[in-house]
Amino acid sequence: MKEGAIMTTNSEKVPNRLADEKSPYLLQHAYNPVKWYPWGNEAFEKAKAEDKPIFLSIGYSTCHWCHVMEKESFEDLQVADILNSNFISIKVDREERPDIDSIYMTYCQAITGSGGWPLSIFMTYDKKPFFAGTYFPKNNKYGRSGFIEILENIADAWKNNKDKLIKSSNTMHKELSSMKYGEENKKIDESIIEKTVNELKRYYDSKRGGFSDKPKFPTPHNIFFLLRYYHINKDEEILKMVENTLVSMYKGGIFDHIGFGFSRYSTDSKWLVPHFEKMLYDNALLAISYVEAYHITKNNLYKEIADKIFKYVLRDMRSKDGGFFSAEDADSEGEEGKFYIWSRGEVTRVLGEEDAVIFSKYFDITKQGNFEGENIPNLINSNIDEIQNNSVLKEKLDKMIQKLYSYRESRIHPFKDDKILTSWNGLMIAALSYGGRVFDNPEYIEAAENAAKFIIHKMIRADGRLLARFRDGDAANLGLLDDYAFLVWGLLETYAATFDSLYLEKAVELNSNMLELFYDKEQGGFFLYGVDGEELILRPKDFYDGALPSGNSVAVMNLIKLSKILANNDYQDSIDKLFVFSAGMVEQNPAAYSYLVEAYLLSITPGKEIVITGNRVYSNVKFMIKAANKEYMPFSTVILNDGDALLTKLIPFIKDQKQIKEEATAYVCQNFACSKPTCDLEEFKSLIKK
Repeated sequence: MKEGAIMTTNSEKVPNRLADEKSPYLLQHAYNPVKWYPWGNEAFEKAKAEDKPIFLSIGYSTCHWCHVMEKESFEDLQVADILNSNFISIKVDREERPDIDSIYMTYCQAITGSGGWPLSIFMTYDKKPFFAGTYFPKNNKYGRSGFIEILENIADAWKNNKDKLIKSSNTMHKELSSMKYGEENKKIDESIIEKTVNELKRYYDSKRGGFSDKPKFPTPHNIFFLLRYYHINKDEEILKMVENTLVSMYKGGIFDHIGFGFSRYSTDSKWLVPHFEKMLYDNALLAISYVEAYHITKNNLYKEIADKIFKYVLRDMRSKDGGFFSAEDADSEGEEGKFYIWSRGEVTRVLGEEDAVIFSKYFDITKQGNFEGENIPNLINSNIDEIQNNSVLKEKLDKMIQKLYSYRESRIHPFKDDKILTSWNGLMIAALSYGGRVFDNPEYIEAAENAAKFIIHKMIRADGRLLARFRDGDAANLGLLDDYAFLVWGLLETYAATFDSLYLEKAVELNSNMLELFYDKEQGGFFLYGVDGEELILRPKDFYDGALPSGNSVAVMNLIKLSKILANNDYQDSIDKLFVFSAGMVEQNPAAYSYLVEAYLLSITPGKEIVITGNRVYSNVKFMIKAANKEYMPFSTVILNDGDALLTKLIPFIKDQKQIKEEATAYVCQNFACSKPTCDLEEFKSLIKK
């Protein structure tokens, strides 16, 4: 070891510069012997002054392979000595700074053809990368170059051939800066709908559901799109694809059958073995999927699954102030999945032999195990209808699950990332509001409102600027496109669930701010970070609907919804330009943009404009609202005109839609024509079903 190397271990608790950060991920690395810097000018100025390259490591607190690389390399004295002697090392939490992560992930994918976390970037002190990768083992193994060898080679190249590295970084930066988004002057047309459906059919796993072999990601926005397509075309094959996927995911080990909630993805093709971390955004979007499936089919199984997701979130992921935490780790006690797996003997000890036999039969618990000698509870080989249709068996299994849950609570829990992210909270607000409205569940709606109020009161600055992250009393980081778009989505759903015009007003305000901060007035579409944000080496626009719908897809969906709700065309130019700008990309691979295509479908599909006029305490007003909520109407808008002056200000046309004879009155319009106003509940039900 060289003279001056840090001689310490975690046990000595010698902090580095990350110790003053709020991010749980950065704090996990605060006692590494690596001299980490947070992202900021201090690190770049030091690299320039000392003429050193930068090692940028990006990850998140619940990332399994991030933990592995930390244990193997970042806690290792030999690795730390090489890094500290030859590099300036920077740590970034991708969930706090998705703008930084997006840019350098783009580089990694361009350089290597793939990406993931931990993301490992080597770059010049002007922030331009010349080498990229993901996880590296300390020494050569798994067919991968060892981290030590890579560090030594790059350090040597910097000392002896720096000009070549700088030239390489400049070339790559130039190529990515001039990257085209697709064929110019192309417009999306209605043919894209069928192209997207056909592509999803081609990717669909008819045996196990889902739209890939392995690993299998839920991609809930594929479900959203297909359900809307089915609603229009009544294509039973499409509904079968959706239902097979939803049931297969639930039956698999990707769903936590003991404590509920979904893990991030399945590592195999049959949904058995999850990557055990649980993310707020997955559970929000999947909850919406199951609520929608119930809404359109009235199959109670989907309601039960959505209720289980909400139970998990409200029990385990809600802060005392109402906001929602980000994630739970895959690892506990240093092992992935240890908290979630069971031996046959352990199940017997908890349940007793007789009940253990029954539970094991349905949930695949065996002596040999289904995962590394242990068992992931699952229903893959069980007949779900047999359980659903046998109330005695179902109740018995539910009681067993509760016993196992109570026992599991005594285990050492995985780490919980307790930061509150505006974007992901927006998704959960949308899910709870929608679920509360469809299930007529006031608890869900109240939880959504509390989260929305938390964001509005704690995460918006006095000047109106939305912030992205809250933790330990501190709101920080300028909100990005996703923060604005996802929160507006949530507020629109909260308005639909409560008809409180304050939520609609805040959605309109934030949407206007989003247009000012992120919209590209020249070409269309939205940039990832705002005009007031830190200037990075690229200012990207992201349209790809991956694990999450893109900010652009959600933003244009919101614009279309607001156009319909407010009955004005102020947003139409922004909508049109975004569809033109993204057309080439979507045409090349439509299934990768399914939420954007769904937004386009909304823009071209006539829906109903429903206004219910009357005091919300009227019985008939309540009955009409319940009747409207019962119907699956994804292309329609429902407004309660209860005389609120703020609502009339937002939607001026409703002042003319008055009560008839002081009774609750419904106005139903479609295709630029309105039916005769009605005060009759049965007639109203008939009108909205047409």
